[in-house]
Amino acid sequence: MLVLAFDSATSACSAALWADGSVLARRFSAMARGQSEALVPMIAEVLAEAGKTMADIDLLAVTVGPGAFTGIRIGLATARALALAAAKPVAGITTPEAVAAAVPTPLRDGRTILVVLDSRREELWIQPFAPDLTALESPSAANPAQIAARFAGVPLVLAGDGAGLVRDLLPGAIVAEGAGAPDAAIVAVLAAGHWAAGTHLAAEPLYLRPPDVTMPAGCLPA
Repeated sequence: MLVLAFDSATSACSAALWADGSVLARRFSAMARGQSEALVPMIAEVLAEAGKTMADIDLLAVTVGPGAFTGIRIGLATARALALAAAKPVAGITTPEAVAAAVPTPLRDGRTILVVLDSRREELWIQPFAPDLTALESPSAANPAQIAARFAGVPLVLAGDGAGLVRDLLPGAIVAEGAGAPDAAIVAVLAAGHWAAGTHLAAEPLYLRPPDVTMPAGCLPA
């Protein structure tokens, strides 16, 4: 199976081409904004590096959130446009699952993986996983004090770009370095596994709160 995966939902942008256990090409760049300009060129680069075209792809995979409203929409819009143009299926992967899967196996042993994503607001997005990457709860929003109270005394390995915001509140927790924003290479592996098992998610956005939208002056209803 040849999978083209990409992510633009949080604090990075990445694209990867994966086939049967091997990453053929990968691009990853940390960025707070600018994914709309970076994503499509990244996709073109990984295809060109691997000598592939969209006609060769078996499956598209994209992160669906939670994450930044604009970033999620960029990824989903790109996935839907490519899927429509090339008549390819699309699988969705949640951002916490992709981050949790990046935690090295030795760090997971005997610890709950707590993915903490920076929402750039008072509350953070969190989801706990068992060492085997089974989700223990659905993604949710909580502020640092609530997170500290909920997970006090639990052996934890923290992952995600918000891990540093709660590290000092959770004595004994360790931080998985390098498991911050989702990596498209891991998104591809997860999507291929879910697709083969028939457990794939639809490419629909996963929001934990409504988008912050300010209407321009003069556009408000009377």
